[in-house]
Amino acid sequence: MGVMSLAQVEEILEESKKIGTVDHVYFEGGEPFLYYPVLVESLKMAKDKGFDVGLLSNAYWATYPEDSKLWLRPISKLGLRSLSLSADPFHYEDLESERTKNAADAAVELGIPVNIMSIDYGDTVKKDKVGEAEVGFGGVMYKGRAAVNLTEDAPKKSWEEFDECPHEDLEDPGRVHVDPFGFVHVCQGLTIGNLFEKPFSEIIKNYDYRSHPMIGPLAAGGPVELSRKYACTPDGEYADACHFCYELRSKLREDYPETLCPGQCYGEEE
Repeated sequence: MGVMSLAQVEEILEESKKIGTVDHVYFEGGEPFLYYPVLVESLKMAKDKGFDVGLLSNAYWATYPEDSKLWLRPISKLGLRSLSLSADPFHYEDLESERTKNAADAAVELGIPVNIMSIDYGDTVKKDKVGEAEVGFGGVMYKGRAAVNLTEDAPKKSWEEFDECPHEDLEDPGRVHVDPFGFVHVCQGLTIGNLFEKPFSEIIKNYDYRSHPMIGPLAAGGPVELSRKYACTPDGEYADACHFCYELRSKLREDYPETLCPGQCYGEEE
């Protein structure tokens, strides 16, 4: 596990300003509330630099209604664009867990725009709202732990059907993820550089998907093309394109450790 320092956060935000096209910064995890003082100062720093700021949490801290307001009151003064709460069977037993409701109600009372992000999986209960908070559902992406733990009973398709990346614009990414180790991800575990080794603005400016050993094939023909380029024999059927891509990248990681990293994205402890 890695943790960013305030100095590193400031460096990343300054480099983001140099890029010129970054207007929205989202703080997520892991769980960002685990490092609460650094989180609050980082949110303030991002707002002061002119970014729209969002925040994602699993609401573990929202044990009681009054306590929830204590956690959120300092954040309410910062003008967040949104507070997103994760709530589904992978976080709590049901969509309307006590902690989710406490956090959502406190956010509404304090004037923080709030929504709930939930995964549509199994017997997930569908609701448009929890209290006054809107609920949005997304499907499972079978990569990382989901590829290991959830694919056995999932419906599967032939590997030949997965000839594109359905979730990311690899040719011209509209977003990237930055982890505490400095890696810049186009998709989790698929990196284009390390901003602690080279300035973030330079990494983005020099991005060329065609020359990237993984992104080039994926942009040209999805996991199918990646499999062909590196002569990786498919196992037959997969739950989705992410599942196929993750299995391929796991096999290729030993040969491309600087591109397919960090190890935590592939179930390795570092």
